[in-house]
Amino acid sequence: MVVSKVKYEQLRQQRMEENKKKLEQLHLPLLSQALQKAALSPKTSPMKKVKPRTIRTELVPVRRSGRFTNKPAPQYKEVVFYERVQLPRSTVHPKRDLSNRVYASDEARAWAIEKAEKLESTLESGYPTLVKPMLQSHVTGGFWLGLPSHFSKRHLPKRDDTVTLVDEQGDKWRTIYLARKTGLSGGWKKFSVDHDLVDGDALVFQLIQPTVFKVHIIRENGFTEENSHEAICDS
Repeated sequence: MVVSKVKYEQLRQQRMEENKKKLEQLHLPLLSQALQKAALSPKTSPMKKVKPRTIRTELVPVRRSGRFTNKPAPQYKEVVFYERVQLPRSTVHPKRDLSNRVYASDEARAWAIEKAEKLESTLESGYPTLVKPMLQSHVTGGFWLGLPSHFSKRHLPKRDDTVTLVDEQGDKWRTIYLARKTGLSGGWKKFSVDHDLVDGDALVFQLIQPTVFKVHIIRENGFTEENSHEAICDS
């Protein structure tokens, strides 16, 4: 038994030596070492730069809905944006007590308009004029005074500007004229409050300069029953 074991060990050792020589002949040990090194420090290969494919280009008509195919292309117009005009801040006026609003009667309103038109007829014809009866929206709440569009487009600035109101005593109030809305905004409230304007009053505006109105005020409270009878007799 001992002899056979020794013999077996000799044969196994001999085969191992033979196998080792064969591996060395094939350079397998060196290849194994190279693979181990590569695994420990991998290196990425640079990516190739791919040139984009050149696609043929050509001009083609823009697709349009079938409803518009045979219709002419849209036409565009120039839109003007106006710079906003602002007045310097002034003293804040206390709010009016709207519970004491004055509501003019139809007779008083008509009388004030008639008086204003008579006054208008006596003014110099060289200056454009207009008569503006006062409503609640002009003298309470919103304080916005819209002017006739035909008058504004013909005589007033084409863009937002400052318009000065001069009363019968020569005192001046600056207001903001909005060209697109053809009316007076900022500053009109101060003029209205300072002159205690109420519903039914009638104002005559006389444009004495491109941006200056002379303002004449006809009070609705000047109407009386006697005035009503006089108006009937005159008619």
